[in-house]
Amino acid sequence: MKKEVFDFYDRTSLKSYNLDKSMQYQLNALDSLDVFTRKHCENVAAITCRLCEYLHCSKGFTEYCTICAFLHDIGKLFIPPEILQKPSKLTDEEYEVIKTHTTIGYEMCMKDPKLRPYAAGPLYHHEALNGMGYPNGLTKKDIPYEGQIIRVADEYDAIVSKRQYKTHIGISDTLKILIDNSHPNSSNHSDTLAKIIDSAQMGKNNPTIVKVLIKVVLDDIYYEIACSQDYLDYLEENLKRFKKIDKYYNKMLESKTEDKKNYYLEYMKIYFQENENFDNFEQIHENYKSAYEMRKQKVDTLYNEIKVIKKLKL
Repeated sequence: MKKEVFDFYDRTSLKSYNLDKSMQYQLNALDSLDVFTRKHCENVAAITCRLCEYLHCSKGFTEYCTICAFLHDIGKLFIPPEILQKPSKLTDEEYEVIKTHTTIGYEMCMKDPKLRPYAAGPLYHHEALNGMGYPNGLTKKDIPYEGQIIRVADEYDAIVSKRQYKTHIGISDTLKILIDNSHPNSSNHSDTLAKIIDSAQMGKNNPTIVKVLIKVVLDDIYYEIACSQDYLDYLEENLKRFKKIDKYYNKMLESKTEDKKNYYLEYMKIYFQENENFDNFEQIHENYKSAYEMRKQKVDTLYNEIKVIKKLKL
């Protein structure tokens, strides 16, 4: 049976920017990272590229920002694996160690002439507009635009990966978290009065970028529905085929003579496809029906997810 194929990060525009050659060195720099972190870096770069396009950024800035995103977690190369890959909650001391990946990554880039132009990725992707980020607790006016974009892409993929979504079903919960982090919450400030006043009307995330992320996600859900619909169409065609097979099979059972039985059996053979025969066609038919119901339910759920996301407000 044909299998449905959907890649969560398929709809990127990386190829349209011909980044393969320019990013070869940067990608090589990620080779020493653990598989999970490398995949995360690739995902964040893909999302960042999409965000830049939807934000109508120039081609040059999009290329630059995408490479910064590829390198944003390069500093994790020097974080102890027992902390980086710890499945349970980090202690305060361990969290402080994790936070150093930003400055470590920045220093790595600054020491390498080929990576130096992209040092903003590692340094700024955990800074927050309200001053509650790290490593330097900067506020919006001091956080470069690329840092603000990568922060949103990073937070989105980190939550999605943690929840192990294989589809966009339930993705609205992730978007709600990013929206909440875009809302002002000055009561948590413990810094100077000047910083509180300066950032009182800001959340951690740039709301404009989060709005664009919602558009990206909606487009991806529609794309996922389209992929599922193609598969549903394939299943429907096969169900129609099996309906004809069933028709001739029932007539064959009702036949009184061997000639009639053979007549209908020959008609059944016409509709058999590779590896289908009289012994297994009923089970294969059931498999098609089951697959159709499952995919149909998935599409319906995705449409409901769209309704939920469209109601989200920043």
